[in-house]
Amino acid sequence: MIEYRDLWKAFDVPVLKGVSLTVEKGEMVGVFGPSGTGKSVMLKTTIGLIDLDRGDVLVEGRSVYRGGRKNLQWIRHRVGYVFQHAALFDSMTVYENVEMGIPEGELKGLRRRDVTVKVWEALELANLDPRETLQKLPAELSGGMKKRVGIARAIVSRPHILLWDEPTTGLDPVNTAAVERLIVRLTERLRVTSVIVTHDIDGGLEMCDRVVMLKGGSLQFEGTPEAFRSSDDKVVRAFIDRAAAIAAVDEVDYR
Repeated sequence: MIEYRDLWKAFDVPVLKGVSLTVEKGEMVGVFGPSGTGKSVMLKTTIGLIDLDRGDVLVEGRSVYRGGRKNLQWIRHRVGYVFQHAALFDSMTVYENVEMGIPEGELKGLRRRDVTVKVWEALELANLDPRETLQKLPAELSGGMKKRVGIARAIVSRPHILLWDEPTTGLDPVNTAAVERLIVRLTERLRVTSVIVTHDIDGGLEMCDRVVMLKGGSLQFEGTPEAFRSSDDKVVRAFIDRAAAIAAVDEVDYR
């Protein structure tokens, strides 16, 4: 479904250095790594949100960077993107924010009633009550509700692929667990292929079929969750131990 081919990208410093990875149909792949190591940049290349210095990405066999504008639009219509901080438009209602997830070409051919049905169903799938949320503004929502509106926007057009950019960032442990359960349920119900960037190692390992770890812009690890947990790679072990220590402190603070 997705093939990352030798990705190179630098801003002031190199961010991606020759990353190659294949994601199979129906798979959920977790991407771990320290902050600033290129995880979100890699995710954005899937739909061409960032120009590459070298390399390419193939989505369902089509090139993101060498296929032209129409080809890129075709790819983007098949991919739902859940942004790290929901990225809702503050001046738009929940209805209008979710409606933004419907491709413009499709939207023009729909009656208003049909659009409302799509938005309603997407909100219900994201565990939100449309009757209570449709006309609310983002400022009237909790952090967890904003996340779920962002998810509803990503799934409203029934994509083949879902990209999750740290979907639990900023949430307390209870909401983190709720969103992770929602991710698993949606992946199974919608039968999508998923790539998820996350700092929540325990949750990510429970959800994913396979995980990779980026370090310094390169792949440090690729394998099953079980192999990641038991890895004797010093870099992987240091990352796991540090994440566990941070999680322990956060849980004490939460209690």
